[in-house]
Amino acid sequence: MNPSQTTTPSTLSTHCGSYLPDDVTLLLNIVDKDSIANVPVQQKEALIQSGEQHYSDMLTLEQAPSDTHQQLYAQALKQGSERMASDIANLATTLHYNFIDKIDADNPLVLVSLVRAGLPIGVLLQRAFRMDTDNETDDLANTDNPDSPNNPNNQDSQASYALPSVHYGISIIRDRGLDHVAMQQIFSRHPNSPIVFVDGWTGKGAIYEELAHSLVRYQDTTHPYHENIFHQDFYHCGFQRPHDEYVDVVPLITLADPAGVAWLSASNDDWLIPSGLLGSTVSGLISRTLYTEPSSNSLNLNNESTNELPQGLHRSVLYHELAAHDCSLQFIETIDNKRKNLKEYTEILPTYGKPRYRTQAVIEQIAKQYQISNYNRIKPTIAEATRAILRRDPERVLLASADHPDTILLRHLCSQRNIHIDIIGEQILPYQAITLIKKRNAK
Repeated sequence: MNPSQTTTPSTLSTHCGSYLPDDVTLLLNIVDKDSIANVPVQQKEALIQSGEQHYSDMLTLEQAPSDTHQQLYAQALKQGSERMASDIANLATTLHYNFIDKIDADNPLVLVSLVRAGLPIGVLLQRAFRMDTDNETDDLANTDNPDSPNNPNNQDSQASYALPSVHYGISIIRDRGLDHVAMQQIFSRHPNSPIVFVDGWTGKGAIYEELAHSLVRYQDTTHPYHENIFHQDFYHCGFQRPHDEYVDVVPLITLADPAGVAWLSASNDDWLIPSGLLGSTVSGLISRTLYTEPSSNSLNLNNESTNELPQGLHRSVLYHELAAHDCSLQFIETIDNKRKNLKEYTEILPTYGKPRYRTQAVIEQIAKQYQISNYNRIKPTIAEATRAILRRDPERVLLASADHPDTILLRHLCSQRNIHIDIIGEQILPYQAITLIKKRNAK
């Protein structure tokens, strides 16, 4: 597929970016890019590391991807589209199995994607849940009939995992947490619906920790929205486990979970997720989010649904000027069409009550070996390592292998920018790549 061929709505929207209105509702305060200081990368790095400014208070405005970058993205899409389609189908099947008897059209499953990496995954799940909607009413609760396509023992590529769902995109920021103004808006619209959070992948598990910390306020069983978040305490996901393993479960879903912290993930692999190679141009033309301090009024919303977004939402820029390079819908439609034509059986995936922290020892060893005291300078996974090269000030890249096909773009970018590569083998597994950010001091 030619990377220059894009599918973009004629008008971009502050409510859904370059996605379709049925794909997602963005609970973000979209601001003009001229109102945001465009801070050069090296200056931004120095300000972040010195503690003078938080990264969510500044933005380096995104530039259009080069022709080479687009071509390598197109190659990654061709290489990984079938796997991604299969992973989405398995996630949809598992969510269908776990929630089909707990939701209905009035109280749908709420997908909350963490902007930005979660957006494409959430849109793909939302589209998967809309499949076969004409037959949805007859099949929704028919999981006991052995001839029903919704019976978990009778799943195949033609089975329906249609599920009543709504999809929102909201901000989460390291050290500052989830956007609680956006969460309050979701609760007011869907007071009786279970919520799951969607991200693209896990690196060190930092966003999981941020999410878990942000959700502590809902842990009290007397909180009116406790069961919206901690529904797995009661459902046990259909699996038998000791009760204490299913207390205060953070319902995080990812496509890949190398860190071993997600409740549900399609795999634990660090692989070349195509949407991880681009920024806004595969994420609805939305920028990285910027923090907004919520006022007391913004957190005291009434319970009436409204089409107007509340004040105090985290901010983001909509990159109108990059529309000619946007491939957000093209990406969604490519993966969605692959999913619709899968031949293999779908699978009900395992879920977990508590994080396993599979890579904590790896991160600690790398920090010791390279004398890094600030773990925020360590960016593991192919996706994060690539993004760090494009958006940060890298010192070096660590690879498990010199010729792994999933690191072609990463190696190309290192060659372009003369970034040193260390091949250190199995020491960094399950990660295939880690970028180390340069240590900077504020001037």
